[in-house]
Amino acid sequence: MDMDSRGILVTTQIDELMTFLSDSVTPFHAVEVMSKTLRQAGFEQLDQFDAVRMAPGKGYFVVHQGSSLMALRAGQNGVEAGLRLVGAHTDSPNLAVKPNPVKGRDGCIQLGVDIYGGALLNPWFDRDLGMAGRVTVLTQDNALSTALFDTGRAVAVIPSLAIHLDREANSQRSINPQKDVVPLVMLGEPQQFDLKAWLAQELGRVDSQWRGARVMDYELSLYDRQPPEQIGIDGDFIASARLDNLLSCYAGMRALIDADDAEWSLFVATDHEEVGSASTAGAKGPMLMDALAALAPDPKLNRLMRAQSWMMSVDNAHATHPNYADRHDDQHSPRLGDGPVIKINRNQRYATTGEGAARLRVLAERAEIDLQSFVMRSDLACGSTIGPITATETGIPTTDIGIPTLAMHSIRELACAADVPQLGALLNAFYRRVA
Repeated sequence: MDMDSRGILVTTQIDELMTFLSDSVTPFHAVEVMSKTLRQAGFEQLDQFDAVRMAPGKGYFVVHQGSSLMALRAGQNGVEAGLRLVGAHTDSPNLAVKPNPVKGRDGCIQLGVDIYGGALLNPWFDRDLGMAGRVTVLTQDNALSTALFDTGRAVAVIPSLAIHLDREANSQRSINPQKDVVPLVMLGEPQQFDLKAWLAQELGRVDSQWRGARVMDYELSLYDRQPPEQIGIDGDFIASARLDNLLSCYAGMRALIDADDAEWSLFVATDHEEVGSASTAGAKGPMLMDALAALAPDPKLNRLMRAQSWMMSVDNAHATHPNYADRHDDQHSPRLGDGPVIKINRNQRYATTGEGAARLRVLAERAEIDLQSFVMRSDLACGSTIGPITATETGIPTTDIGIPTLAMHSIRELACAADVPQLGALLNAFYRRVA
């Protein structure tokens, strides 16, 4: 791998990942960035997949609800030979702005927020927060339309209570999401601030097509304005928001683009995994099954195709924390920098089977990529992924993998730079059917 003058690891993939993370401040923005990247790589956007009109070797993609995406590379042979699928999710835990959020007192205007997903709340305090998402407007022509929105600057902060007013803050402070997690946005009285009017003004200022439009509703969240960075004395680490799971989205998309000689291959990036995937844009929705039905309309052919397919559910794995090594099973403690992780749970929180793990190990050996194994401690609850969901919905054998990560679900997570190209190479080999 390439090194710079300081001996720090630098690769095209890492540079691209940093840009992707910076630009993908919400699932809507992530899908917009992926769509642009796929178009630049020669993929054609469709309203829906249609195997009849697809040319062998060519790439296609569809966008669903603005926050989920599927990209496909058509194979030279029939789909009955099966597909290789990579699945990831576009959403991350965050603070979502409520419908009627404006509140405040003592000369401060604040916004009420919902906690989206299992966010680690402590790190959200004292951060420079931007606001982004999707806004639905009524134009001057009385037409409803949607627009992506991003302040591009910090507009909110959640100040900590000074330790002088809470002497036990470092030992006993707990966080009440309703009372304590209320971002401060400006000085004044709440009745003086109309959020929708301000959004309309900001939209019109950035893009003239929205001038005079009325904001009817929105899906907005707060995000950390601190950019991704490669850190550590030797540049070993990537520190960023939304590594879980945009890192996997980037790796899956890039592997599909690069595997230009692959047979039928599909990349799926769904929304709402952090809250259970039960939505039209989530893994429990009909998006994937509708796509598979379009590729093989005949029920018998469809069953054969799914039986011959294999899916990688790619989502970050828990790296062993050097301060809390006892939170891992001694024999299953993934290390940063030691390669992608096979995630296993016999209670089906992960979809990996023994056969699937064995197939992946053969693939990794042939691609000369190191693998690790993760099993949650038997006395701790295990999280889950889209893997068991898609396996249940489709019947496609699925293996759960991911890059080891620290501070998962924090506002700023940490992964190893060297693991990024390893994951990319593994997924590329998977698409190319190295094994």
